[in-house]
Amino acid sequence: MKSFSYERATDPAQAVALLSRHPGARFLGGGTNLVDLMKLGVETPGHLVDIARLPLDRVEETADGGLLIGATVRNSDLAADPAVRTRFPVLSQALLAGASGQLRNSATTGGNLLQRTRCPYFQDVTKPCNKRRPGSGCPAREGAHRDLAVLGHSEACVATHPSDMAVALAALDADVLLLGPDGERTVPLTEFHRLPGDRPDRDTVIRPGELVTAVRLPASAAGLPSAYRKARDRASYAFALASAAVALDVRDGVVRDVRLAFGGLAHKPWRATVAEAALRGGPATADAFRHAVETELAAARPLRDNGFKVPMARNLAVRLLTELADPGASAVDPADPRRSGPRPTGLRPTNAPPTDDRPTDDRRGDR
Repeated sequence: MKSFSYERATDPAQAVALLSRHPGARFLGGGTNLVDLMKLGVETPGHLVDIARLPLDRVEETADGGLLIGATVRNSDLAADPAVRTRFPVLSQALLAGASGQLRNSATTGGNLLQRTRCPYFQDVTKPCNKRRPGSGCPAREGAHRDLAVLGHSEACVATHPSDMAVALAALDADVLLLGPDGERTVPLTEFHRLPGDRPDRDTVIRPGELVTAVRLPASAAGLPSAYRKARDRASYAFALASAAVALDVRDGVVRDVRLAFGGLAHKPWRATVAEAALRGGPATADAFRHAVETELAAARPLRDNGFKVPMARNLAVRLLTELADPGASAVDPADPRRSGPRPTGLRPTNAPPTDDRPTDDRRGDR
């Protein structure tokens, strides 16, 4: 085991100062990802700054009616928060769909955003990986890539971002608040994570020494009908093959506002701006939803073994949009010939345990 030193910070400014004194140091929150990577030898920090007890563990109302979520709020506490459950149900559902109850009790808001990919080549130090060792290559492109990216990938990397929570936050237009050696700044969640390009080793736009202090949810998203759905290989404790987070405002059959983000498809939560633009001001029908989502997913570039993700993501999004537009209607995909009759629909209660929602034409190729 590689030895390391350890300090515990008592306030955010001290945490930033302590990290700056040790090149290559890492912040330690819940440790549910960092500690695993240290065990694997993927991360080898010489110094850890413990931020788990910083006074950043509250969910607070903002002056404009939004929410401010501290970086050390535990995932389980955030999912159960009454304001989150009633005003931002998509976030509560996304959190409950992630990991296990034990891990949600330890994982933090900031740590969830900063977790690394679960690409098997990244986690295996005996294999080359451009994300772990720039310039060494990306064997996943020709190797095991069934679970990996179909959108936004590059020759250098086809990894996906694993967070469920971040997908919901992207759909809600959340902001990430940062504190660093140069002071405070705010970054939109949709711009916080990076696509790989030729620098897949850089997951986010976070600068050296910066600490995530909070996530802010705007009032504009509060109260909108919203939901999260995830397709995965087993009913729990599995990362998304594809997921969708939707917030939808329909009045008199017309889409007044829509926010759509995909998970499991790219190096970052994928905000579906093309689909949103196609839907705003148009009819809230299954045909319109399908056309808009297919327009968004036309940019997909599947690899040999993961083309099934495209229809899977389409079906997830169309079903969610249809259910939110008319909770009493059947979420039948009209273009799916295997649908021969109505299917019961309706969203799960916000506090219900996540289920394995397997869309129709998923072509999953289970092994």
